[in-house]
Amino acid sequence: MAFLIRTIDFTAAGREIIRDRVVEQTSLTIGRAAECDIHLPDLAVEQRHVRIDLAPEGTLSATALGTLGFGLDGRVVTQGTIDPRTGGEIALGAARLAVAREADGAVSITIRQVADDAGKTDALRGFALASALPSKRAMSWVFAAAILLLLLAIPVSSHLLRTPVKPDPKGETPGQVVLDAAWTSGALSLKHHSLEDNCESCHVAAFESVQDETCVSCHEDTGTHAKMPRLAKGMPPLSPGNALQWQIAQGFGKEGPLGCVSCHAEHEGPVRQKPASEAFCADCHDTLDTRLTDTALGNAHDFGKEHPQFRPAYFASFGAAKPVRASLDTKPVERSGLIFPHDVHMDARGGAARMAVSLGQYGQPLECKDCHSLTADKIGFKEVMMEGACESCHSLVSGRGVSGFTKLRHGDVQDLAEDLSRISSGPRVRVGPVRQRPGQIGSASPYRADFGRPVRAYIGLSNALSPGGVCTECHLPTRSKGQADLMPVNLPDRFLTRSLFNHDAHKKEKCTDCHAADTSKVATDLLIPDLKSCRDCHLGATAVKTKKIVPSECAMCHAYHVPAGQWSPKGKAPHYRPAPPPKLPIKLAPDKTTVAVIARQAKP
Repeated sequence: MAFLIRTIDFTAAGREIIRDRVVEQTSLTIGRAAECDIHLPDLAVEQRHVRIDLAPEGTLSATALGTLGFGLDGRVVTQGTIDPRTGGEIALGAARLAVAREADGAVSITIRQVADDAGKTDALRGFALASALPSKRAMSWVFAAAILLLLLAIPVSSHLLRTPVKPDPKGETPGQVVLDAAWTSGALSLKHHSLEDNCESCHVAAFESVQDETCVSCHEDTGTHAKMPRLAKGMPPLSPGNALQWQIAQGFGKEGPLGCVSCHAEHEGPVRQKPASEAFCADCHDTLDTRLTDTALGNAHDFGKEHPQFRPAYFASFGAAKPVRASLDTKPVERSGLIFPHDVHMDARGGAARMAVSLGQYGQPLECKDCHSLTADKIGFKEVMMEGACESCHSLVSGRGVSGFTKLRHGDVQDLAEDLSRISSGPRVRVGPVRQRPGQIGSASPYRADFGRPVRAYIGLSNALSPGGVCTECHLPTRSKGQADLMPVNLPDRFLTRSLFNHDAHKKEKCTDCHAADTSKVATDLLIPDLKSCRDCHLGATAVKTKKIVPSECAMCHAYHVPAGQWSPKGKAPHYRPAPPPKLPIKLAPDKTTVAVIARQAKP
């Protein structure tokens, strides 16, 4: 079987060129590959696109060889049949292959290239929508003018002509700029969601970034990390690229790299502010001492690798008005004014444990939670009150009255003097002729307590405030303005004042895993865990998380804005503030025993 392949092309002058060649075979391949029988150099054609085979009945079978189909008489197919007697047309890219039968019986395939302007005069074009509309250029100008009017001219005009209002963080003031929603770059955060329709509350000046003074007008309670000049001095130098970008940004009214908007980006959807990454803190604090030579802060960049030792707040002297801070490496000695050996109370086989087992409110040896309870924020602890935590063992019962037992009031020496004045004086009756209480609660032991109602031997203010008296079981005796007194109890409301520590997050751990209270023998021990003990579980942000290791970034414990998220006592004065000395008519001469007790407690 012979195929007549006729190629029709045009010269640059428009003259038609016709080339014929005869192929003696029963099938043809058409494609972009050079080895194809019909080569079509068109990127829209596959390497081997179509194969044409001669069927026994004289028809031609066209089959797609690749993944793309081909056009056959106006339809896109992957296989079709062509009768040379009636003819047919195959479309491949810009080429059109017309199939027909010649007079001598040979099958001819005429190849033409479609002109670029083909179809412009198609009769169907008159039924298209474009025939009834203005030209594309005219429509473009119309839409451009509408955009300028509705989305630029009207919002800008209403912004310039509006009556200025104060920032309204609650969103109660209606917005004054018309069509300003068209300029928003995204939804506001959860905290600023109420300002969705009041853009001018933050964007005070047109085409200018939000200024710090606008943010501070609402967030006036947010403290600064440090004074602005000191922050700028402590920052590492910007790279040339970042410095150039900031110069350009400041030219359009944006605050410098220390501005609010440099960290707090808005219009990123209804999400919460993400905590700062470790790099955000480490950029400044890694080599802070090289820029701030007068700083007392230690360099820090990773909790597991470089972090200064903890510096808790504590009272270093008796009766001090304010606590001080010191590194745990110096083994600080706490002067709280209390006599409280933790090991005696936590010894499961000691006298205190036996007493607790016999009491209904405990029923078992004492634990930390029996005296210490968390505050509502799960960070600090409530003040330990004598009436609720101590009096069940250290009884203040003084006698029996008409309505029941009477007891000494706790907390004020003047109240104590009034209560003692109502009790008859006299020595306490001994248990036996020469008998003493054995063990930890014996009379000769360092921890001596008379678990019972304090009568006779406790009578009189002198006996109560002197060593061995009812008050000195827990408090240090002293003198104030020549009168008998007790050392004020000074305990900070919070020890780690520059960081966050959520005790509720560690509720699965035992208190003694971090606080060595069960081995503490004196009240001067500052039972705050050090850096090494925290690193047993907490390592830097790059640490691999396991069942025990917790990757910990700076933001887990620290906040950037002070006092946001950190300790800031508000309301009434903290309970560690010493009260003024009581004015008592009774005077007690100092003795060597009182001085010895104070010296023993003050010794590191």
